[in-house]
Amino acid sequence: MTVELLDVHSVPAYLAAHPDLAAGVDPATAQVQEVGDGNLNLVFIARDAAGSSVVLKQSLPYVRTDHSWAVPQDRIFSEARGYAAAERTSPGATPRYFGLDADRRLIAIEDLSGWTVWRTALNEGRISRRAGADLGRYVARLAFGTSAFGLPAAEVREAAAGALNVELCRITEDLVFTEPFRDHEHNGWDDAVTPAVLALRDDAVLAEVAELKWRFLSSAEGRIHGDLHTGSVFVAPEGAAGADGVVAKAFDLEFGVYGPIAFDLGALFGNFLLAQARAAAIGRPAEFRMWVAGLVGETWAAFEAELRRLWPSRVDPTFNDAFLESWLAETWRRAVGFGGVKAVRRVVGWAKVADIQSLEQPQRVQAAGAALTAARTWILRRHELADPTALGQAAEEAIRAWR
Repeated sequence: MTVELLDVHSVPAYLAAHPDLAAGVDPATAQVQEVGDGNLNLVFIARDAAGSSVVLKQSLPYVRTDHSWAVPQDRIFSEARGYAAAERTSPGATPRYFGLDADRRLIAIEDLSGWTVWRTALNEGRISRRAGADLGRYVARLAFGTSAFGLPAAEVREAAAGALNVELCRITEDLVFTEPFRDHEHNGWDDAVTPAVLALRDDAVLAEVAELKWRFLSSAEGRIHGDLHTGSVFVAPEGAAGADGVVAKAFDLEFGVYGPIAFDLGALFGNFLLAQARAAAIGRPAEFRMWVAGLVGETWAAFEAELRRLWPSRVDPTFNDAFLESWLAETWRRAVGFGGVKAVRRVVGWAKVADIQSLEQPQRVQAAGAALTAARTWILRRHELADPTALGQAAEEAIRAWR
């Protein structure tokens, strides 16, 4: 099926043809920008003369940077399910969702262009207090509300079957767990960090990576965002918050699937590590560096506290308090490992990030080397690094080693 793609000229007519959208944004005065900076989607902001606006996101049938790399446009259905699940379980944690146009492979969501992508804010040295806690609560509420903790098992199985996202899961399997740990055309790094890259290919590391990949492939605990990094989070302007009091909102939910809850936490942890390594390499003020170093702890504390708050409302009493303690401990260990592989992917593999790539070569080497060294420690010692303090110490040791 060929899906007609929108452009800045056709968006007003599209709005006019959809009364639910035209009621919020006047098509006659709408000005349209295409703002997508990712590889997989067109993203339009339509704003009318009164200042009302909406975002339209449409799946591309290919990767922007390589039109020969076909990707299924049906992935927008997964994103739509993700927004619907977030609105049910964690209202305010994502942009408001206005609906899906299945025929055009398009969703309409709230315009948060007055907010900032968190990666950008971090790279600029801006502190966004409570952002980590907001995301920890989002992951916890989504996990509880879509898993057998919060739903009957039959409903969970049905939802998991309907959430299959084969092609985008394959991208994750390749880009996160496979390619960065072997020779591959997608990989690249500065020569000076080659020893740190090669250290990721010893048998002990590869065995742990295999275990983590197995968990990603086989564990369908609850619905996950699937790509929850600092580039898929908006943060509110300084000193402000949304009407719901939230200062961080997750977006780009197209990689969503039923998977291990720890994967979303690990994705955040790994990207916090990149921000920490960057801050050290360029000499950010101590206040900022301490705040960034504390983001893993802030996120985990909020996640754990929210799970414990929700726990009395679980639907199956088989899951007792002793099970919760065991599950939290195992989720932490997996999150540490997932954090390591996610950091490696962003330094070595395809789709590198500005945290590292925007630095001058000496600083880039320092930040990349520190991130890779810390990530290796996280992967290998995830069963020993029992809390955020231990994890942070491992990161700081790696940073000192690359100064």
